[in-house]
Amino acid sequence: MSIHPLPARSRRRVAPALAVAAALITVTSAAGAAQAAPMHEVDPFAPDFGPNVTIVDSATPLEEVQAILDELADAQVDAEMSTARHSVLFLPGAYGTAADPLQARVGYYTEVAGLGASPQDVDITGKIEVYNRCLEGGGTANCLALVNFWRTISNLSLEVNGAGQDGCRGSANFWAVSQAVSMRRLDVSGGNLSLMDYCTAGPQYASGGFIADSRLPFVVNGSQQQWLTRNSVVAGWSNAVWNQVFSGVEGAPDDAAFPNPPYTTLDETPVSREKPYLFVDADGRYAVRVPEAQTGTRGITWADGETPGRTIPITDFVIARPGDSIGFINSKLAKGKHLLLTPGVYGVDSSIHVKRADTVVLGMGHATLTAVDGAVPIRVADAPGIVVAGVTIDAGTIESPILLQVGKPGNGHAKKVDPANPITLSDVYFRVGGPHVGKADTALEVNSDHVLIDHTWVWRGDHGVEGFTEGINGDTDRWNTNTGRTGVVVNGDDVTATGLFVEHFQQFNTVWNGERGTTVLYQNELPYDPPTQADWTRPDGTLGYAGYKVADGVAEHTLYGGGVYVFNQNNPSIVTENGFEAPEGDGIRLHHIMTVNLSAGTILHVVNGIGAAADTTVIGAPIYLTDYPLP
Repeated sequence: MSIHPLPARSRRRVAPALAVAAALITVTSAAGAAQAAPMHEVDPFAPDFGPNVTIVDSATPLEEVQAILDELADAQVDAEMSTARHSVLFLPGAYGTAADPLQARVGYYTEVAGLGASPQDVDITGKIEVYNRCLEGGGTANCLALVNFWRTISNLSLEVNGAGQDGCRGSANFWAVSQAVSMRRLDVSGGNLSLMDYCTAGPQYASGGFIADSRLPFVVNGSQQQWLTRNSVVAGWSNAVWNQVFSGVEGAPDDAAFPNPPYTTLDETPVSREKPYLFVDADGRYAVRVPEAQTGTRGITWADGETPGRTIPITDFVIARPGDSIGFINSKLAKGKHLLLTPGVYGVDSSIHVKRADTVVLGMGHATLTAVDGAVPIRVADAPGIVVAGVTIDAGTIESPILLQVGKPGNGHAKKVDPANPITLSDVYFRVGGPHVGKADTALEVNSDHVLIDHTWVWRGDHGVEGFTEGINGDTDRWNTNTGRTGVVVNGDDVTATGLFVEHFQQFNTVWNGERGTTVLYQNELPYDPPTQADWTRPDGTLGYAGYKVADGVAEHTLYGGGVYVFNQNNPSIVTENGFEAPEGDGIRLHHIMTVNLSAGTILHVVNGIGAAADTTVIGAPIYLTDYPLP
């Protein structure tokens, strides 16, 4: 997401210390290679999650808990491209009081989660927040949330209390974030939730985001450009900027006046499955709850008791750390174990193979798999019920053909899949470049049918610490070095995406070849960095690549709430023909789509030659189409 100003729009243990850095450790598949000692036995009452997981007990003095959270936040609040990864987990109980609230900030690569079977089992009085980063004037100016990525909060109850904060800070719980940030299974009350930070100097821009399975107070959308709220309850919603989507949300605003405001509201979510979550049962045993998939859903899953699904004892997982070999991990998966990736950065030189039906791969604290020697970090078989969640996958310095492959290509759509038990990807994020040079042909390839993608950010970095110099902000070097041609390719039929964010790839960002695909919120930025128009022209002479491409032979496809943004900062004269491309036909429906110019470059049309140009005469002013094909 752009870091440039945009036009205004309106009781188990407490870790004694926090490890605030972790080096990438290359894991190998060779027998006998050096590696960390595998963890063969798991204590169900006290599993060893490694040094980067802090488990907090309500018997711990509040000032101790506060100090832990403050130390972690101070270390991570500016650590955008660091290798540190952390989870802070709260055991069931109450934390903070009205007179002495617990107030925490959440920095990069940090997960804050409750360990209750219900969100109400962990009751926090206070605030859990993300503020703007002020990037100029010694931390006093150019304050925004456009690069507030990679953090998670889930499975707890929050009674908002700003006691001791100044008047503005005390006015809401601030969650000023952008992509790769999720809020799940929350019960928030006692004050407003603001998705922007209006307490700092300007410009206060934000570009998120995702909420699911949560009960929320009044929400101030503020400067958030786009947002998906799915299967939740809201007391109210204040406004919209470009593209706010509500799916299966009780209390969602009506969208009849689109695009003023630009709301897109679905009464029910077509296909949903909530993300697996770690919890502690009444006897103190750890387990993972895996919610079941559902269709036609609305509201929260925990309103009337336990979220429907199945429980997997922690002893059925292999608990991995950086340094465990891929051979060790794959041997455990082949024998029926599930995989829990503890926080850290894993160098992966051969594929993790997830083959058995109903296998769960769950990452903690933004566990990150980095491709080594051109490997494909994860391959998922055509088998029902596999879930991959909470994992970040990075391209390495040698090009990988794919970073995550779901199903084998050309398999004729394997019949092993089950529409009632879809393969599911939840909070799975991808990066090509940013913290280091990255190269991948395609980030995510989906070949299986009946796959659910529930919140992903697929990012070819528009900025980073690679040291590029040539071009505007090093963009010419970036274009030639951080090569990522396609973000997402969907070949399977009946694939659903709820929260699909894909940015900056060098050809089509998303290509949908399968039939009966459905996307609920799509957000895309075209690449900033093409050096010339020739670099951004197709072999057939078409100017540029659409941000969302439904293949010409597809007969049925539906998109609700989509946006394609242009900011060709490296060469503002570059032109893109269409933001979206799709075949014509009765089975094609693109509902509430838009393009917008962020200050450089041009998109001539919204879709298929229809819609006015998003150019520098309408900076920040979206060009909307209510429906395509036109009525």
